[in-house]
Amino acid sequence: METAQIEATVVRMARQARRASRRLAALPTAVKNRVLLQTAAALLAQRDFIAAENEKDLAAGRAKGLSAAMLDRLALSEAVIQSMVQGLREVAALPDPVGEVDGMKRRPSGIVVGRMRVPLGVVGMIYESRPNVTVDAAALCLKAGNAVLLRGGSEAIHSNLALAGVLRDVLAAENVDTDVVQVIPVTDRQAVTVMLAQEEFIDVIIPRGGEGLIRFVSGTSRIPVLKHYKGVCHVYIDQDADIDMGVRIVMNGKTQRPGVCNALEGLLVHRDIAAAFLPAAAEKLTGAGVELRGCPRSCKILPAIKAAADSDWGTEFLDLIMTVKVVDDMDEAMRYIEQYGSRHTEVIVTDSYGQGRRFLSEVDASAVMINASTRFNDGGQFGLGAEIGISTTKLHAYGPMGLEELTTRKFIVYGAGEIRL
Repeated sequence: METAQIEATVVRMARQARRASRRLAALPTAVKNRVLLQTAAALLAQRDFIAAENEKDLAAGRAKGLSAAMLDRLALSEAVIQSMVQGLREVAALPDPVGEVDGMKRRPSGIVVGRMRVPLGVVGMIYESRPNVTVDAAALCLKAGNAVLLRGGSEAIHSNLALAGVLRDVLAAENVDTDVVQVIPVTDRQAVTVMLAQEEFIDVIIPRGGEGLIRFVSGTSRIPVLKHYKGVCHVYIDQDADIDMGVRIVMNGKTQRPGVCNALEGLLVHRDIAAAFLPAAAEKLTGAGVELRGCPRSCKILPAIKAAADSDWGTEFLDLIMTVKVVDDMDEAMRYIEQYGSRHTEVIVTDSYGQGRRFLSEVDASAVMINASTRFNDGGQFGLGAEIGISTTKLHAYGPMGLEELTTRKFIVYGAGEIRL
């Protein structure tokens, strides 16, 4: 497709999304919920069609030599389809935030001032690999009253168009403007550049993918961007931690699904417990195929592991690789997290209430946890329903973004003829 055609296509779709968003903002909750539930049923009914379209992308990915982790992200397995269905049902069951009013107060002038929750308008999603994001993002945006313009990666184009097609058929059957959910059918990267220039029609951009994509979007966009650079998550094993608990938490964080952003990438261990904890953890981790890359002190305790290179610290491996560092105390652990963390998820394993509370207060991340796996930093696990992403910057959301994070609040005023003197 020529550059002029790409630009015309993206601009037309953005304009359509803006027009559709105005109608969607006033759509009754019952209709939005019906669309979500009917889409869940349609995904199950059309799973063979979806699987066939997904296989086109998987076959192309295998031919290109995509890694096992990337193919895992791309696959629409039965479990992934069931997860999408469950996410749709959960979002349908959540309270509709649109129109919520709070904080009503009477001012000395006589007016009553409060705030009402309203949609953002048009959300632009730019994402890689995971086609389930198409449904998750569309569901959340729809329930929150936003139109969504989706631009997935070229590696998932057949899957994304198939999923969006199922949803758009449901919208049409419910007499809802189908332009509230659109997938840009252009795989050329120029489509992203054009999309990022549509500040007249798109209110916010949410990129979801590798650090390179996020930095490109952030540096190019004329539209506000909610960023999620990377997930460099750590577990700190405090001196009085329960060793068995710590091993379970570390194993789950690293091995349950290593190719996702809330997977564990770095292990920090207090020097007083390192000699007891590290052999127990290493036995389980290496048995599960994890490659450990350690600091000099951890290599002395575990001579069989690989010495970490300077470039390993702070790396998001998205694979069965993990750094290990022995620290003198929690202060050193927190300094390390400040230097190498990505403000995604940080965990302390400890039996000390005081240490846990201090870690919660002083560590800066979108989720800080005591005695729990990093894998819990997820919209579904936090009760938000399917999330649209995890923001690692603080404006206007921090952490998993659910329905409320896809809205904003405007001031509303009730008066009885008051004028300002």
